[in-house]
Amino acid sequence: MDGLRALTLVVRGPRALPRWAIATLVANIVIVITGGLVRLTGSGLGCPTWPRCTDASYVSHPELGYHGAIEFGNRLLTFALIAIAVCTLLSAIFTPEDGPRRRSVRRLAVGLALGIPAQAVIGGLSVLYQLNPYVVALHLVISMILICLAVWLVRLTGHAAVKPASRLAVWSTRTTFATMAIVILLGTLVTGSGPHAGDEQVARSGLDGLLLTHLHASMVYLTIALTVVCLILLRTREVILLLAVEIGQAAIGLTQYHLGVPIWLVALHLLGASLAIAAATNLMLSVRSPGRRQPADGPLVAVPAAAVPGDPDQVGRTVQDPHGLA
Repeated sequence: MDGLRALTLVVRGPRALPRWAIATLVANIVIVITGGLVRLTGSGLGCPTWPRCTDASYVSHPELGYHGAIEFGNRLLTFALIAIAVCTLLSAIFTPEDGPRRRSVRRLAVGLALGIPAQAVIGGLSVLYQLNPYVVALHLVISMILICLAVWLVRLTGHAAVKPASRLAVWSTRTTFATMAIVILLGTLVTGSGPHAGDEQVARSGLDGLLLTHLHASMVYLTIALTVVCLILLRTREVILLLAVEIGQAAIGLTQYHLGVPIWLVALHLLGASLAIAAATNLMLSVRSPGRRQPADGPLVAVPAAAVPGDPDQVGRTVQDPHGLA
């Protein structure tokens, strides 16, 4: 019985939920990078079918070469991501308190737990449709949505402050997020018309890559300008973080364009895109309109043993601190 209780502390401990939320965010960013490496190494059809790797086997074999190993390895990472999402969901369910914040946490955990298998199916469809650039683009867009949800979950479980701000500042953060989303979408279209198809035999979208690149760059500059407006209005760490990521990402994008999109820079650009949408989400969720009230339930704090004499089962539970003093 003690062993079972120790095992359940993995998802029921006083700090389990915030840690699993962070793990979910990190895992969703990592899978973007590994998925990009599959495409960049030309391994997108290393396993030529789905859900099996070949018609005769679920696993890769030496005849498929290193392309098969890379593609199959990325598929295995999906199971790790699902395991993390399930642990996050269980942790959200086992947290005994209720309230608006807890209900939001559980909904987000359910959304992430369902979104990751759905994402795996879309990845499988991209293989079945011979890496159709639009299906591949959808695959990346869904990953970005999951990253946004994971950031929201991290903020809720970590009880990040939501500060009142002017309506202009609030709308500036929302507009910045919207333009960042457009930047990501245009980036997927640029990729769909570019050289890194995931396999030498895969057809590209046929769109004007140069025009898309200029549109993408224009939206990047607009997003940076809007972020500067947010900085003037808010002057918070969230804005500074986003601006720093944007400047670094823009520098990487310009460099890879002039160097002919080398693989290592494209992979770094994918990481930057993940961090950029995460930082934009973080900024948008960090402020609220003056008329809105922050949820009253305060931070979750561990109940010390002395606070529950005679009831050892309550040790390590968490309770709401309505004053936010934890």
